[in-house]
Amino acid sequence: MNEVNNWNSLEKLNSISKYPTALITKIFENVSEGIMITDKHKKIEMVNPAFEFVTGYKRDEVIGKTPAVLQSGVHELPFYLNMWEKIRQEGIWQGEIWNRRKTGDVYPEWLTIVGVTNDAGEISNYCGIFTDLSERKIVENELEKRLLTDSLTDVSNRFAYIERMDSLLESTSAISHSVQHAVYFLDLDRFKQINDTLGHAVGDTILIEIATRLQTLLKNKDIIARYGGDEFIITLTNVKNVREAAKFAEQIIQVIEQPMDINGQNIFISTSIGISMYPVDGESTEQLTHCADKAMTYSKKNGRNGYSFYFDELQTDSQRVLLLDSELRKAIDEREFELYFQPKIEMDNEQIQGLEALVRWNSESLGFVSPAEFIPYAEETGLIIPLSEIIIEKACEAVIKLQQFGLKIPIAINISSIHFKQSNFLESVQVILERYNTPANNFEIEVTERTVMNSATETVSKLVRLKQLGFKISIDDFGTGYSSLSYLVRFPLDCLKIDRSFIQHITSLDEKQAVVDAIIQMSHRLKMKVVAEGVEQAQQVDILRKMNCDIIQGYYYSKPLPLDELLEFIEFWEIEHQGRK
Repeated sequence: MNEVNNWNSLEKLNSISKYPTALITKIFENVSEGIMITDKHKKIEMVNPAFEFVTGYKRDEVIGKTPAVLQSGVHELPFYLNMWEKIRQEGIWQGEIWNRRKTGDVYPEWLTIVGVTNDAGEISNYCGIFTDLSERKIVENELEKRLLTDSLTDVSNRFAYIERMDSLLESTSAISHSVQHAVYFLDLDRFKQINDTLGHAVGDTILIEIATRLQTLLKNKDIIARYGGDEFIITLTNVKNVREAAKFAEQIIQVIEQPMDINGQNIFISTSIGISMYPVDGESTEQLTHCADKAMTYSKKNGRNGYSFYFDELQTDSQRVLLLDSELRKAIDEREFELYFQPKIEMDNEQIQGLEALVRWNSESLGFVSPAEFIPYAEETGLIIPLSEIIIEKACEAVIKLQQFGLKIPIAINISSIHFKQSNFLESVQVILERYNTPANNFEIEVTERTVMNSATETVSKLVRLKQLGFKISIDDFGTGYSSLSYLVRFPLDCLKIDRSFIQHITSLDEKQAVVDAIIQMSHRLKMKVVAEGVEQAQQVDILRKMNCDIIQGYYYSKPLPLDELLEFIEFWEIEHQGRK
């Protein structure tokens, strides 16, 4: 069929000479296709204005030269030999070819070359007719990009990710030596709440910023895509080991949790990450994505702002519990835990009023394990008692280090109700303080509302004794239990902490705002200071200031920090505060 079409084209071109010269000239001068006519030795004899426009060469610059002046260097010699062989045999050649403009730019064109014969059937001329394909290629590339790119964040979309992953795994499987890749499934924490309270425009801005930050962590061969909604997926290629994969997850968390300045307001966001490893967890894109997604769900369920590796034990809770139990006991024996500290800021003078100690556990086998997982399990098994003693010991070590820097800032320690109820609780705490030679007035004991409401008489006795030793006492997570403020008057309390669930909604829900206001006013009447925890927005700070809240704690000022970073934070805070004075 192509041969018939080519022959018809040849016949039509050969028959042009039957038409008046004026008509042929008119067509030659005005068609949008470039035309070049050579003699039988391929020396250019004539070109039309469209040729000049497309190539950038003027007529006088190419007359007498061969079409080689346009060669781009893209095609090898065999390409041209085959082309001219086909013209010799069939009289015509058509195809896409890359040529070079006078400016040096390489461009694609659709070219037809016809051999023109005289009455004796001998080649007398060659005629080349071409169409510039540059614009069409740009449009095609743009369409392809749109099909494969997320329109909001400009990273790959799900379909492009699958395509690139399939290609990566296919090439990897052909390599003889062992190669590992890590797949990270990211889901932003509480993103729906941001959309609902701040609007979808802010949500979109956050997604764009997240994508930009993630791209700064990647190498050329790594893959990133927006998988859908507030989910991203990353493939880290050629990973040496699980430790390197874990380190990259920590970098992701760190880069995402940096505050975002949106419309003059600092917004904080975190992410939950699931990780699967090629080829251990799967050898196909579908398997690896499924495993990473499942690990992400597990990570989100157990505390957020952390990562979890996929492992077979995720299939059954019982196996997970066995692994957690053995690893937790090992961690307690080896004191593997670390304390992070979140500053508490006094509102009237913007001084750092205190620090809350928060325990973190990064297991070599399990990766980062959320406190929301291991603390409830420790309480169920009684391991919370040795764990709490380790936390108190590490808090004593932190006090000593702070004092070495000339800082005397009280540290609040969360005490489990199970530990608090132990008959030897007071004695065990005293023993630790004496061992470290650290007075009780360096600490604040935080107990939950539910703890103080059980066994009231015994509780009052222990709290009074703690006060006598020099501890400050505060009620944590107030509002989640069932006590009334008036009932709390019988306890020797210094401070009351309003649960973050109330603070999160004070900018949008009037009833939450009214409850917080009532708690603050009644607490002040009971001579207690009030801490608002979980504060993340300037608007929340403004509302709490108008309510005369005493102390602010939350990401608005600082995330929980390891001790070395805390010391840097305190130094910068003091410099900044002095500057404002």
